[in-house]
Amino acid sequence: MTIGCIIQARMGSMRLPGKVLLKLDKNNTVLDYLIQQIGYCKKIQKIIIATTSLKEDDPIEEFAKINNLLCYRGNRSDVLDRYYKCAKQFSLSTIVRITADNPLIDPVIVDEVITGYNSNLYDYASNAIIRSFPYGTETEIFSFVSLEKAWCDAKDILDREHVTSYFYNNPKKFRILYIKNKNDLSFLRWTIDEYDDFMLIKKIVTKIKKRPILMNDIISLFDNEPELVTINENVEHKNYDDD
Repeated sequence: MTIGCIIQARMGSMRLPGKVLLKLDKNNTVLDYLIQQIGYCKKIQKIIIATTSLKEDDPIEEFAKINNLLCYRGNRSDVLDRYYKCAKQFSLSTIVRITADNPLIDPVIVDEVITGYNSNLYDYASNAIIRSFPYGTETEIFSFVSLEKAWCDAKDILDREHVTSYFYNNPKKFRILYIKNKNDLSFLRWTIDEYDDFMLIKKIVTKIKKRPILMNDIISLFDNEPELVTINENVEHKNYDDD
């Protein structure tokens, strides 16, 4: 079984254009941090960046080449098609989906979601559908067989745009595992949608020296410096993907 992580990334974010290649420190961009965090996962065998075929996303392909990373370029709006063809090209039997606006994805959580998925004959598992984890830790995993079924059957434009919504909108067709945190931390957020989110992440990576940066490290930082939470408190979370 080949478990591959497909990172959904593009330059054309509506709220913060080019955010995936913004520098979080002197040397590392948002994508650098994300790749480094995923690199600590014990259960992922391949990392692939899936971007669009638009010219504006040429810098993402160049980033992949410079960093010796696999890259796939596909449909801008039909992200389900992009994922399916990417997974097929790189012969993935199982796909972990991470979006590029979560540079501090927790590799421990990712491995826990993979473990849960592997614990039974599930088609799809996620910690993001029934909210209990902070925004910025979203992890999804599904089989290529299920992805192919969604690719063939999904007709609604939202299902094509959001990749996995066809799974959780059709629970009778798929064996689904919803993973919950022991405490509800869904009020916390360290995803990057807007500039204030970006500034918070910059603060976090400066103040936490250990690597990888885990969810509990960020929570401890917030406990010690609660004023940090106010940096992006006015950002309204949107329930749609913006890469």
